Amino acid sequence: QVHVVESGGGLVQAGGSLRLSCAVSGRTFSGLAMAWFRQTPGKEREFRAAIDWSSGRTDYADPVKGRFTISRDNAKNTVYLQMNSLKPEDMGVYYCAARFGGLVRGGYPYWGQGTQVTVSS
Repeated sequence: QVHVVESGGGLVQAGGSLRLSCAVSGRTFSGLAMAWFRQTPGKEREFRAAIDWSSGRTDYADPVKGRFTISRDNAKNTVYLQMNSLKPEDMGVYYCAARFGGLVRGGYPYWGQGTQVTVSS
């Protein structure tokens, strides 16, 4: 069982930056992968980025490559999503998710409550 709690959303102008945080708790972090998804009204959650907790290996969706960076702080049990050069199309509710068993873009059973990101043009 894993529990995740997001924070750090807000309102930012286009071209600006935001950093999202995801506090992770659980009995073990072995084999854990963490990911960020974005959801907009009427649409399914979209994969944005993922990180393997042990190796630090990362994966990014094409629309965010070069602008977003996912990282983790082992000492703080926290995953971050640094979002730079934000665009209005980046807006939505961002969810942190966790799974065991591989760095993939789907099949995450553990989810946070979400945090709103709004980008003004």
